[in-house]
Amino acid sequence: MKIALMDSGIGLLPAAAAVRRLRPDAELILSCDPDGMPWGPRTPEDLTGRALDVARAAAGQRPLALIVACNTATVHALPALRTAFEPDLPVVGTVPAIKPASAGGGRVAVWATPATTGSPYQRGLIARFGTGADITEVPCPGLADAVEHADDDAIDRAVAAAAALTPRDVRALVLGCTHYELVRERIAAAVAPDAVLYGSATAVATQALRRAGVEADPDAAPAGAPTVFASGRPGELPRTALGYPEGRLLTMVGQPG
Repeated sequence: MKIALMDSGIGLLPAAAAVRRLRPDAELILSCDPDGMPWGPRTPEDLTGRALDVARAAAGQRPLALIVACNTATVHALPALRTAFEPDLPVVGTVPAIKPASAGGGRVAVWATPATTGSPYQRGLIARFGTGADITEVPCPGLADAVEHADDDAIDRAVAAAAALTPRDVRALVLGCTHYELVRERIAAAVAPDAVLYGSATAVATQALRRAGVEADPDAAPAGAPTVFASGRPGELPRTALGYPEGRLLTMVGQPG
């Protein structure tokens, strides 16, 4: 059983680790785009073209489902990806967890890349699912890139800048970029102490397994290391991935997560 994930870089690690925990026996196909990253500053047309190329590399391995583990790619490229691959290959996008975060009302912040913040897509999600909550959109310039390169100083600066734009009494914080889930503890330490952080990795992994027609089985025998594609070429996980628990989990061949 194969499950594929795609992103420009290591933002796919949280969802890949979630799949590994739910189905340790799943053979993971990770397809990234180091030649074209970051995707955020690209035009929607350019980003969609690169996303299709990255997806084709993964689809060639005949997975049961493909996770678009990137909020920006989901915003701009999901329709094209579904047109290209479904129904033979289910394509699962990554949606910010605005609905569960808003369920309790109060102040909610949505941290996202500048390309996603204020986009019609995100505003539409807020209008549809954020009823009853006081939602603040917070752009986080440079944070995804800092996480990608495991640049601790840059991460601290970007987190501090975003925290300064976040209401002090925020009750819930939505991580609207998959990269941010890799540094959620550092984000949690920078915002209101009682704020609950909402990521998408587990929900996306669960949905991918459902679309693939398989059930979770956390006790299954672990599969081997992931198969990695770098801009369509066979590759390896970037060294920076090993700086995060999610990346190290994926390299624990033959060991349970």
